[in-house]
Amino acid sequence: MAENKRRGFLRRFLELGGLAAASSAAGAAQTRDAGMTGTLPSYARLQHYQSRKQSSHQRDGGNADYYRIPGGATQEIFRADGPGVITHIWITMSAASLHHLKEIVLRAYWDGNARPSVEVPVGDFFGLNLGHYFIYQSAFLNCSAVKALNCYFAMPYRKSALLTATNEGADEVRAFYINTDYQQTPALPADAMYFHAQYRQAAPNPAATFDWRHNGDANRLKNPTGQGNYVFLETRGQGHLLGVTLGVVQNQDFWMGEGDDMIFIDGEAQPSIIGTGSEDYFCGAWNFGGREGATAFAHLYNGASFMQLPEHTGGRYVLYRWHADNPVTFTRSLKHTMEHGHANHRADNFYSCAYWYQREPFTDFPPLPPVAERIPRVKAVKGPGGAG
Repeated sequence: MAENKRRGFLRRFLELGGLAAASSAAGAAQTRDAGMTGTLPSYARLQHYQSRKQSSHQRDGGNADYYRIPGGATQEIFRADGPGVITHIWITMSAASLHHLKEIVLRAYWDGNARPSVEVPVGDFFGLNLGHYFIYQSAFLNCSAVKALNCYFAMPYRKSALLTATNEGADEVRAFYINTDYQQTPALPADAMYFHAQYRQAAPNPAATFDWRHNGDANRLKNPTGQGNYVFLETRGQGHLLGVTLGVVQNQDFWMGEGDDMIFIDGEAQPSIIGTGSEDYFCGAWNFGGREGATAFAHLYNGASFMQLPEHTGGRYVLYRWHADNPVTFTRSLKHTMEHGHANHRADNFYSCAYWYQREPFTDFPPLPPVAERIPRVKAVKGPGGAG
């Protein structure tokens, strides 16, 4: 009898153990499944949109897959009713004008607004701020061989989207090719925000001193408030900054950097974000290598993608910085600025584009400078007594 009781106890114990083991195995499988689902990239999961493309293809099936844009004319390059998201724009051009990257202006209108939320010369928009082509790659923009421009910013819209290209030059753009990939969606998330891009320039920046060699004499010149800084963008609303591109033409010899980035959030009188120098803001260091050793670089989120004649009059730099790791948030307003040299002591030319997202389309942009003023050229800047 005792032996039978022991056998019955062991049988029940093993059965319970088996159930526990099975339960544990099932839980582990569920955990694995949940973990697998959590690590799947978005392209391996079910998508809930319709893939679409608009392009400049010849409508009758021929091979003249481009638009001609006469001088002074505007070409509609994309139109869609929402909701949807533009995911990629590719452009290449054949134009007689040497300055077409500065003459052709891209504009984007969201949800039927009469004024654009994007208004930028095409070269500046694609990170070619000095009006010439060079190959580079970054997370959101690139220029591929040969003269192929690519943009990967997501551009959501709820009701409609309209993109145009205006040729503000005198010469015809003989061939404007474009492919725009987008998604038609049932709806957008409530927190989806509108893409913006704004062009600015100062040619030249007003110098606080003419001691261009010594970076403004740091012990004498100070600028804690950002007065006189170059302004990348000003906006009102709620959103976040994603980044900037900047082209610099030197109007004087010696190092053009050391300008601190200063960002004013929600109406601040003093900037809450202050950096340590323009070369540091663009995530380089030490004059990008100096007069003899400057080396161009183009990384995922930062770059000095083009450098020519560094630290000489006529020297050129093209720079970019993306804040995708930590977008700079604001709830009422944002003003993004940078000194031009320490305490604004230099008078170089700046040409920039700022990129950001916000809840409502913002359209209160400053007027674009005339085409002739957008062409990057060395400006004669004279110091006291006529010294340059």
